[in-house]
Amino acid sequence: MTVAMDRAARAVDPLEPIGLEELIARAGLLTRVDRKYAVTGADLEMVLELAPDGTRVLDIAGERSFDYASTYLDTPDLDTFHGAAHRRRRRFKVRTRTYLSSGEEYLEVKTRSGAATVKSRLAGRHTDGGRLTATGADFVGSTLLHAGIDPGPVERLGPVLTTEYRRTTLLLADQASRVTVDTGLRWHALTGGHALGLPELGIIETKSAGRVSEMDRLLWSLGIRPARISKFATGLAALHSDLPRNRWTRTLRRHF
Repeated sequence: MTVAMDRAARAVDPLEPIGLEELIARAGLLTRVDRKYAVTGADLEMVLELAPDGTRVLDIAGERSFDYASTYLDTPDLDTFHGAAHRRRRRFKVRTRTYLSSGEEYLEVKTRSGAATVKSRLAGRHTDGGRLTATGADFVGSTLLHAGIDPGPVERLGPVLTTEYRRTTLLLADQASRVTVDTGLRWHALTGGHALGLPELGIIETKSAGRVSEMDRLLWSLGIRPARISKFATGLAALHSDLPRNRWTRTLRRHF
């Protein structure tokens, strides 16, 4: 267990539990506004100990944190990375996500709609040797078309980066808002063999239908402001020094 994992586990231990079905019913939020915050061990523990009254923590069979693994797909020219690096209006992200505790796997596509992130997901394994199966390619292509994005790159998508981390999920009492806390972050580039682990870092992400959540207000009151960080794009820029990194320079210097 890393330093950040240990601090997060200790801080959420007193919180009341919530089951997965109730959490999804109250705050599924496949279309949402995300705000991310990069914090280190002591600050992470303090924030969680000060969580707004009524905050509940996802609990499944007595476990309150869960191991995730994601594989991100991109073209040989890294079109999706460059879309994020240059803040292109019609950008997207494709990944597989595996819940390591249960073995469940999903194919996920993230697109943008104004300021909101729209996540579409398809249950099951839809890659073979890292490449999309016909079903997976159809799903990604139709999702991009629906978002007004050219599906042409789909046939060229392949694995470029894996991430692993442990996630704790909170539900805030004041509204249908979720908060995720990721610790034990590790990245591995699938070209070049570069790897990175940040045991002190925690990423807090607030997810709401639009309005500012009580967790955002708490973080701001503590002087912690949203950070430009993406597990995919910032991680890839950290592992490949030849990639553009201006958008994440401050985060890279401070935490990576």
